[in-house]
Amino acid sequence: MTDSLLSRRRLTRPAALIALSAAASLVAGLLPMAASAAEPAHRPAVPVQKPGGAAAHTVVPTLEARATLSADFLAEGPASGAAMTPANGRTGPFDGQVVPGFSAMIDNGDGTFWAQPDNGFGSKGNSADFLLRNYLVTPHWQTAAGGEGRIEVESFISYNDRNGVLDFPIVNEETAERQLTGADFDIESVVRAKDGSFWVGEEFGPFLLHFDAEGTLLEKPFPLAGAQSPQNPYLNGAAATIAASRGFEAMAASRDGRYLYPVLEGAYLADPDPRRRVINEFDTRTGSYTGRTWAFQTDQPGDVIGDAFLGKKNELLLIERDDFEGDQAVIKRVYSVNLGKTDAEGFLQKSLVLDALRIDNPHGIDAGEGYGLGETYALPVQSFETVLQLRDGRLLIGNDNNFPGNDARRTGTPDDTEFAIVNLQRTKTVADAVTVVGHRGASGYRPEHTLAAYEAAITQCAEFIEPDVVSTKDGQLVARHENEIGGTTDVAAHPEFAARKTTKKIDGSAVTGWFTEDFTLAELRTLRAKERLPQVRPHSAAFDGLYTIPTLDEVLDLARHSKTCDGRPVGVYPETKHPTYFDQAGLSLEEPLVAELARNGLNSAKAPVILQSFETGNLRELSTVTKVGIAQLINGSGAPYDLVAAGDPRTYADLLTPRGLADIATYADGIGAEKSRIIPRRADGTLAAPTTLVADAHAAGLQVHAWTFRLENQFLAAEFRSSADPNEAGDMAAEIRVFLSTGIDGLFSDNPDIAAETVATANVPAATAP
Repeated sequence: MTDSLLSRRRLTRPAALIALSAAASLVAGLLPMAASAAEPAHRPAVPVQKPGGAAAHTVVPTLEARATLSADFLAEGPASGAAMTPANGRTGPFDGQVVPGFSAMIDNGDGTFWAQPDNGFGSKGNSADFLLRNYLVTPHWQTAAGGEGRIEVESFISYNDRNGVLDFPIVNEETAERQLTGADFDIESVVRAKDGSFWVGEEFGPFLLHFDAEGTLLEKPFPLAGAQSPQNPYLNGAAATIAASRGFEAMAASRDGRYLYPVLEGAYLADPDPRRRVINEFDTRTGSYTGRTWAFQTDQPGDVIGDAFLGKKNELLLIERDDFEGDQAVIKRVYSVNLGKTDAEGFLQKSLVLDALRIDNPHGIDAGEGYGLGETYALPVQSFETVLQLRDGRLLIGNDNNFPGNDARRTGTPDDTEFAIVNLQRTKTVADAVTVVGHRGASGYRPEHTLAAYEAAITQCAEFIEPDVVSTKDGQLVARHENEIGGTTDVAAHPEFAARKTTKKIDGSAVTGWFTEDFTLAELRTLRAKERLPQVRPHSAAFDGLYTIPTLDEVLDLARHSKTCDGRPVGVYPETKHPTYFDQAGLSLEEPLVAELARNGLNSAKAPVILQSFETGNLRELSTVTKVGIAQLINGSGAPYDLVAAGDPRTYADLLTPRGLADIATYADGIGAEKSRIIPRRADGTLAAPTTLVADAHAAGLQVHAWTFRLENQFLAAEFRSSADPNEAGDMAAEIRVFLSTGIDGLFSDNPDIAAETVATANVPAATAP
C-alpha cells in the first residue's frame, strides 16, 4: 500500500461507528430463520461472522516513541566499505566504521542498550574491512511530548580473538589484537550472561560464540551438529545442510541465563517442509546442546526469523519477516509461542502480537517524513531484526538497514537505523453491522490472490479475505481466480512450460492457455504472480514478478494468525472454482478443502469461514460434511454450470424466486449476489430502483452479500463516475452507501480500505437478523 493507504484507516473505531454498531442486532453468522412447517428444512444456524454490535477488548499496538541514527553515521576506526556494492548514492570506502543498523539488542535497564550490527555489507567477500562490534547506545526518544528522536552512540567493544582460540585463519591473523571482521563471522544475535559476558549467534557456521565483557573470544565456536552453511570453515568439501545466511539470526535466553535458544533463520535444505524453522536449546553450563528442539512454521516458505526474546512462562517472541521492503512488504510480524504448546502437526502454536505494518500513531510521531510514517506507523524495512520486551511490558523494535542498499522510507535514500517503542494497550472495539470482504485480497492495490493482496486487505480492515480455489496436478489446492493462469502469472515467460499451453473446454467454453491442473505444486512455485488488469491498474502491475502462488493452507494460516482492525479473527471466504470440471478431471475440490479446514482447526460452526460457489451441487455436498457457513453465489445472468451439465433448465433467476430461495436455505446460509440483482442499472448506466431480493432472501432466512465494488469508473454506476476515463477512480463510497440502504449484510470489494471506512461511517440502521 502507499503511505496514504496505510494512513487511511485508524485501528481504533470512530465514535460514529460505535454509535452505529451499538444498535446492531446482527447475530454471528449467516443465520437462517426458523423454517415453517410448509417449507423445506433449513440448515442449522452457523455463526460465521463477528457479532454485530458486540463489544470486545483487543490489543491495539500503539507507537509511543521513536529514535533514529543517520544511515551515514560513522564510528571511529579504520576505513570501511571498500568492497561494498554502491547503492542509493553511496560509494565506499568511508572514513570510519559504518554502522549498518542493528541485528540484535540488549536492554541494560537504565535507558541504555547494547546494540550489535551484523557482518557489515551483506557478504563474506565484501566485509573484510568491517570490524565486528557491540555498541552501547542511548536513545533520546521523540514522544507525544516532543524530544530529539535520535540515537546516541556512547562507546563500543570490539570482538576479537587476541587469545588465539580459533583454529582457522582470520582476516587479522597476524595482528596482536586479532580483531574479528565480517569476513570471519556473520554475527546476528546476542544475549548477555549474568557474569557480563556475551553469547553471540552467527551464520557462517552457524556457531555460538562466547565473548567476555570486553569482547575477547573465550572458547572455540560451538557448532550445531547437522547444521552447516556453505561458508562453514570446517566444511572440507562436505555438502552444506542449510543455505547461506540462514543460521542463528535469532537467539533468546532463559531468564536465569542458563539456556540459550538459537533459532535457524531458514529451513534445512533437505526438509520437505520449507516453512519449518527449528529452535534449539543450548546449556551454557555444559557448553552443549541439550537435544531439545521445537518447530515453528512460517507464513510463507521464504519468510525468515529475525529475532527472538524469551519472556515469562516460556513465552517466546519471534520476528517473522519476508525479504521485501517499502510498499512491497507483506510479513513484518512479531508472533508469540509457548514452548510447552504445539499443534496437531507438531508446530508451536503461534499467536500474533504485533503486525509491524499496522501500528497506531495517534500522536503523529514523525508523520509525513517517509513511507509508513503517518496516522498509521509501519516498519516496512527489509530487515526487521530487533524485538525486546522492556521491563514495563512494552516492545522495542528496530532494524538492520543493510547500508547502503535499503531505501524503504524514501526511494534513493539509505534507510536510517530506527528504534520504536510500541505499547500493547487494550482497547474496547465494536464490530460493524456490515461485513467487508477483501475480494481476492486487496486486489485493487496488489496482484490478486497473493499473500501480499490478502495482507493488504487485512491491514485495510477487511473482516474476511477471499481465496478462489483450484487444484494442481498433484491435488494441492492453490489460490487463483481461474485454473487458466496465463493472465495472472508469468508462465508465458518460462520456456520450459511452453509446450503445456493448450485449449480446454471449461464450463462449456473453449479456453486457451496454461492450467493449474497440468502443473505440480513445485512447478507452480517457480512462477510469479502478475496483475490481471495491467491497463486498468498499472500501480498494481508494478508488483508483477514479486509474489508466489499461495496454497490454500498458507491463506488459512495467514488468516488464523491475523486479527481484524476490531481485534477479531480474520475470516476466510473460499470459492470453489469450476467444481464440475475438476470432478471430471479426477481432482475433486471438496474433500481436500474440508481436510484443509480441519487441519487448520477451522472446520466447525464457530470458525470464521464461509464456503461459496457458483454451482449448487457441490454446496449441497459440502453442507453434509462441514458445519461452516455456506453461500450460494448468484451471477448477473446465466445458470449454474452443474445444472446446465445435468440438463436442469433452472437459471440464477429461478434460484431467486421465493421457492428458489427456500431451496437454497436447505443447504446454504446466505447468497452472494452480483450487484445488479440487488439494484439493476438503467440503459444509461445509472442505478434503477432496488429489487426485492434482499427482503426476499431475509424472509427465507438467508443473508445477502453483494459483489463486487471496485474503484474505477468502468465498474461504477454512471452517476458515480468521475470522468469519461474508464480507469480513473470514481466515487465507490457513494455507490456503496446506496447499496447499504437496501439492507445488505456484507459486500465484496477490491478496495477494502474505502469499503471499510464507508461501512464504518455510513448512517445505516443495523439489519434485523433473519
